[in-house]
Amino acid sequence: MADTTFLKFINAFGRAVDGPVTWWRETIVTPNQQKHYWYHRKYPRVPTVDQCYTDDPVCIFEADQQLERDMAVDGQIVSILRQRSEFCVRYHGGQDENAVRECKPLWDMYQEAAGNYFCKYGDMGFKPSSKEVYMKEKHRLIWERRYGKVGSGMGPKEE
Repeated sequence: MADTTFLKFINAFGRAVDGPVTWWRETIVTPNQQKHYWYHRKYPRVPTVDQCYTDDPVCIFEADQQLERDMAVDGQIVSILRQRSEFCVRYHGGQDENAVRECKPLWDMYQEAAGNYFCKYGDMGFKPSSKEVYMKEKHRLIWERRYGKVGSGMGPKEE
């Protein structure tokens, strides 16, 4: 592109206006600023309910609060994966075989995350306590030790 006199004038004017401002920011302002990191609030992990004494209501309350945060995070992960898989299907043209083939990895991740979420928090009611969730996990582990993966039937575990 040929540089016309008008473009040369515009570029010179831009450098004259922007030059001092850029120099001031790069040499004076930026080196004297402290770094500010803006991240979400980090909560330290508290003891789980199985590590609390039975007569320690503060520890049990903290475990319940930790459970609520974990439940919210897990729910958002499932929601994001569902949105991404639905967007992928819409982007690739609906339910044809190309969309199914392209979006299968996302769909599989969503199905696994939703299954894990339901395995941990499903059938627990509106606001489960950490003790209820712990008991559900304990009973699931006992079931898997005796009979194999949940949903595979009640026959004896094959070794």
